[in-house]
Amino acid sequence: MDGWGQDGWRLEGRVALVTGASRGIGRAIVDELAARGAGHLLLVARGRADLDAAVERVRADGAQATAIVADVATADGREAITAAVTAAGRLDVLVNNAGTNIRKRSLDYSAVEVAHLLDVNLLSAFELTRALHGSLAATRGCVVNVASVAGITSTGTGGVYAMAKAALLHATRYLAVEWGGAGIRVNAVAPWYVRTPLVEPVLADPGYRARVLGCTPLGRLGEPRDVAAAVAFLSLPAAGWITGQCLGVDGGFTGVGFQP
Repeated sequence: MDGWGQDGWRLEGRVALVTGASRGIGRAIVDELAARGAGHLLLVARGRADLDAAVERVRADGAQATAIVADVATADGREAITAAVTAAGRLDVLVNNAGTNIRKRSLDYSAVEVAHLLDVNLLSAFELTRALHGSLAATRGCVVNVASVAGITSTGTGGVYAMAKAALLHATRYLAVEWGGAGIRVNAVAPWYVRTPLVEPVLADPGYRARVLGCTPLGRLGEPRDVAAAVAFLSLPAAGWITGQCLGVDGGFTGVGFQP
């Protein structure tokens, strides 16, 4: 048999870095990578309390974990992350998960809000990925960007967030082509509504929640573990010939189109 066997579905000995790692989707990604055997998890977040709790959870499961308190949207934060990667000695998996949203109509954004949303959702991931190119090339590692279905189709409000995620998807394709010769794979996942603190205020409206579920063929909200499973898959050796792709994790939302 010329199959991967169990080794292709494990991350034994790999070092993985996850931004936005203290809660929600990021924390689920950390847990899933650890469950897949990652030897060392580097967890990045702006706040210490939730981050320390996430680190302790990983360590309790037998993996090594390092907390990095840093704002990935700043140059100083990215320098701190790069230094932590150097101290770890290698990097096999980079997950750009940090993100935020301000739901407004396009004419209602201030210039400060536009800059903030682009910094957090697009430029932070792009600049961090560039800064870690050498480390990823050394291991023929991979990058997984957490984008959004909002970067693929209109979802009503949050146009600047959507614009940033669309650009992140295109950056995913470009970097996959540019860096393929170095053996670096670059992919993305695009979630629809996932039950996280970021979307809880929106989904608290029963009418809005019903509309979301009404255009989701599988009829439920996503869970953080749904996205984490997709990220883990794209990080595995078994996904070694997949690059430049976006994997929708959306309950079928992007396939709906017009339904008479």
